[in-house]
Amino acid sequence: MIRVFVLYPEAPDPERYERHVELCRRELPDVPQRHGRVFGSPTGKPDVSYYFEYEFPDMEAFRAAGPGLQNAAEDAQDMGVEFRVYFAEIE
Repeated sequence: MIRVFVLYPEAPDPERYERHVELCRRELPDVPQRHGRVFGSPTGKPDVSYYFEYEFPDMEAFRAAGPGLQNAAEDAQDMGVEFRVYFAEIE
C-alpha cells in the first residue's frame, strides 16, 4: 500500500481548503482520501495543524494517479499556505 500524506504547519482557510478538497475528489474520485485537524502530540503542542492523505493499493496505482496528484499539488500551492508532502510504502 502507498500513502501520500500532506502536513500543513498552519491551518488553511476553511472555505479555500474545502474547494481544494473538492478538486482532489474530482481529480482522483476512486482514491480513498482522508483529512483533518491535528489536535495534539505526545510532547504537547504539535508542529503541524492539518493533515491530508491519499491511499493507493500499490505502486502501479500511485504512478497512474500522477496527473491528478500534480493538479491537486498545483491547487494546494495556489492556497498560499506552506505544506509538506511525503510518500510512504505501508507493509
